[in-house]
Parts: sequence; structure tokens; C-alpha cells
Amino acid sequence: MSKPKVALVVGTRPDAIKTMPVVLALQKISEVETVLISTGQHREMLDQVFATFEVQPQIELNLMKPGQSLSEMTGRMSLALGEAIETVKPQFLLAQGDTTTTFLAGLMAFYAQVPFGHIEAGLRTHNVHNPFPEEFNRQAVALFAEHHYAPTEWSAANLKREHVPDSKIFVTGNTGIDAVKMVAAKREQTWLPEHKGRVLLMTMHRRENWGEPMSDVASNVRKLVDRYEDTHLVVAMHRNPIVREVLQAELGGHDRIELIEPPEYESFVKLMQRATLILSDSGGVQEEAPAFGIPVLVLRTTTERPEGVDAGCAKLVGTDGNVVYQEAVRLLDDPEAYASMAKAASPYGDGSAGARIVKHIRDFLQV
Repeated sequence: MSKPKVALVVGTRPDAIKTMPVVLALQKISEVETVLISTGQHREMLDQVFATFEVQPQIELNLMKPGQSLSEMTGRMSLALGEAIETVKPQFLLAQGDTTTTFLAGLMAFYAQVPFGHIEAGLRTHNVHNPFPEEFNRQAVALFAEHHYAPTEWSAANLKREHVPDSKIFVTGNTGIDAVKMVAAKREQTWLPEHKGRVLLMTMHRRENWGEPMSDVASNVRKLVDRYEDTHLVVAMHRNPIVREVLQAELGGHDRIELIEPPEYESFVKLMQRATLILSDSGGVQEEAPAFGIPVLVLRTTTERPEGVDAGCAKLVGTDGNVVYQEAVRLLDDPEAYASMAKAASPYGDGSAGARIVKHIRDFLQV
């Protein structure tokens, strides 16, 4: 009798990172065949993740095209994923988070009547336009997922309010914490060895922040660097030219501001550890930085990860540049305010989420 196949679909760097702990745990089980499918939604950045975790996809769809619209990508990806699922014929399929890849993997699994497990289920802002299109994606996935792997009790409660049966909800912790702990242990710190002062790290890329919000934040962050002569700012720029144009215009040409390409994940983890303060609109960074005791100012008006805000390790500051500036000044000037955020306990998990998910899969498949 052939082994049951478990397929996992990834497309972007963040969802690949958070899927890797599940892939690695599944690969240790001889009773199942693990098939990793990559849509290539973030082509170059995906290769970095695969290299870091020493994993390679069995199926590579290579769907990224420069400048393609969401509708074009959705159409091409739907066909390609449908064909991949038909070829593999898995008994179980998983995808992580809220990307277009995740939404379409779940939808195609539903069409093929393959049980679908959603990693990091139940995150909500309850506004389908913010973040766009991620909030729509994760709400829609809940309609056809058979197994909902909620990272926290808060996300599980969201699913229960949407009438998802308790029997389909499993609180696992966040696989991102598994991944960041794995990677943090792999290498020594090498960022800015000659700099003895404070380091600010900034990432900003979300669609709802394109244009004026990003420009306003960036110009005020530049003022922040000017205010503190001991401070060095590192800006990890997304590859999207819309993002890069704004950040380069507002932050370029400063001797204590470093605009860098997106680092490999392993390197970015060490950069987070090196930082004094992080300013970011990234969901993953909101989860990862508290694992190292680094305060995060969240450059968004809403967040589907309120646990960090409630715990005190992150603060939602929006995209009014003056507000961002004042909140950063408060933390950099007030040691007690800084310490209260830095010492807050991370609410996102203990590093064993992947193992919990795989145990459920084994129980479901009876292997």
C-alpha cells in the first residue's frame, strides 16, 4: 500500500519561513510522503528560504512575472495549482497565512475535495480592505478549510465567532517562532561590529501604506536619525519598485542610514537581534522581534496580531509620521518605557507549533 501524501504550498518568503518547521517535521516521518509545491510568488526571496532550511520544492510553478496584476496572478495561479493537485493527488494539503498563494491553494483543494489545513488560522482585522488583500484571503480560507491551526487562543476565538466547529480548531502556537528560534541558533552576530551606538531597523512594504503614508513615515524617521547622533538606521527594502522609490527618495544620501536589499532570512534574524528598536508594518516581524525582547512600533492602523500589543511588546502607531517620531523618541529617551516593552513576554508560542500540527496530521491520517 502506498504512503499517504501530504502536500504543502508556499509562495512568498514569509509563508515559506513559517511552513518550514512543518515541512521539516513531516520529513522525519517515514509513514508519509511530503510534497512541497512552490508557486514562486516571491521568486528570488523563496530561494533564500529554501537554502537556509536546506529544503527544496518537488514542484516549482514559477508564476512570478514583473508587474502582473492581482487578477492576472490569481488566474494563472488557479490553473497551475489545480493541475499540481491533480498530479500529486495528496490526501492532505496545507498552506500558511494570508497570501494569494494560500487562498488559492485552499480553494483548489476544496474544488478537488482534498482536506485542507490552514496554518496560522483565525487572524483578523475585520476590515477586508486593510490589509489588502490579506484580510480577505484569510477570512475566505476559513470557509473551506477543514483544519484550522490557530496560533493563539485569541485567533481561535475569532474562528469560533465565525461558527467554525471546535472540533476543527487546534491551538498550536505560531510556527514563525519555531523558525526564528531554529535560525537564531545557526550563526554568530555580524551586523555593524564597529558601531557602538543604537541601531534602528525599519521595514515597510504593505499596499495600504504605499505613497503618502510611507513617505510621511520615512521623512520623520530621517528626522529621528538626525536627532540622535549615536543612532544608525538600517532599512531593509522590499523589492517592489513602488516601495523602493519612496524609501530611496526620503532616506537616501544620509551617512547613518543604510538602505539594503532584503537580507537572507538567517541574516535578517541576526539583524533583528542587533536592533535597539524596530519600526515595521510586517506581520512576521511583530511576532519574531518579541522573541528577542526587541520593542516594535507597528506602522499600521490595524493589526491582526493584537496579542503583542496587549502583552506590551508591540505598539500600534499608525502611519502619521509625527506620531511615529514621537513614539520612537519616547522609547529612546525613557529607559523605563523602553524596558517595559523589551521585558514583556512574547505571547506567540514556545517553538513547538510545527510538531503539534504534524501530530494532528498523523492522527487524522492514522499513520
